[in-house]
Amino acid sequence: MFNRVVICGAAGQLGHELSLVFEAAGCQVLRQVRAQLDLTNAPLVERTLAAFEPDLVINSAAYNMVDVAEQEPQAAYQVNALAVRNLAVACRQLDARLVHFSTDYVFDGTKGSPYVEEDRTHPLGAYAVSKLAGELYAQAYLDNPLIIRTSGVFGPRGLRTARGNFVELMLRLAAGGQPIRVVEDHVASPTFAPALAERTLEMVRAGLTGVYHVGGGAPMSWYEYARLIFFTAGLAPELRATNEREYRTAARRPRFSALSNGKMERAGITPMPPVPEAVQQYLVRRASAVSASDGAGSAQERSKSRA
Repeated sequence: MFNRVVICGAAGQLGHELSLVFEAAGCQVLRQVRAQLDLTNAPLVERTLAAFEPDLVINSAAYNMVDVAEQEPQAAYQVNALAVRNLAVACRQLDARLVHFSTDYVFDGTKGSPYVEEDRTHPLGAYAVSKLAGELYAQAYLDNPLIIRTSGVFGPRGLRTARGNFVELMLRLAAGGQPIRVVEDHVASPTFAPALAERTLEMVRAGLTGVYHVGGGAPMSWYEYARLIFFTAGLAPELRATNEREYRTAARRPRFSALSNGKMERAGITPMPPVPEAVQQYLVRRASAVSASDGAGSAQERSKSRA
């Protein structure tokens, strides 16, 4: 059983949810963010982990600027690959388990149906290559890492992070009042961060190791995803379908990178919620977070006025 847990990337959408879930499970959690622990600094990683003596290390930190990585592949490789190597080495020295999150982008998207764990990987760009390298480092240095590939993660923390998520982007564009163009020929598995964090706890408790896919549970184009977001939010902006040929990006992306959760479910892990249900939960939690933030701001203003 695990009692002491280090969570890297704790300020992100997934890392924040992982921290909440593992703390609620009674674990002593050491939350680590980039300003506290530079994962590319191997001696610092070893010293930090040795001082805490964790049973479990969870790495949700990542360089995920897919297009920028084409101009700075070394930066992506440092964070997504060599940092995983550093964590794996430290875990081996401490006999700690490692959970590492990877991506659907390790595939090229030519299969045309949801990917299973045994499918051949073929990354298309610098970001994708760096993420696959991270998987290989974890497997090279440890006998029993748990590698979880996921897709299009969105969670309430995206309201507070600099890069946000696709839901926040769509809501922001809708508020702008201009036509919105979204690709209809790229398909993924949008994944709700709180649900992913809960399944991660289940997988760790079950002692699962190896590679597992945990996506949103159903293939969905980004256009369909945008339409679902607007329908659930009660919005009706002008949404137009576009395609890869019209919407060029610096990095190549897999056209169909949806993930099959079959292996996870056969292992007895709770199925992921349907994407429409997850989007509804997201918007409810988002509304609560906005309300709490507005309430705190009003309280501060009242305090200032009394002073």
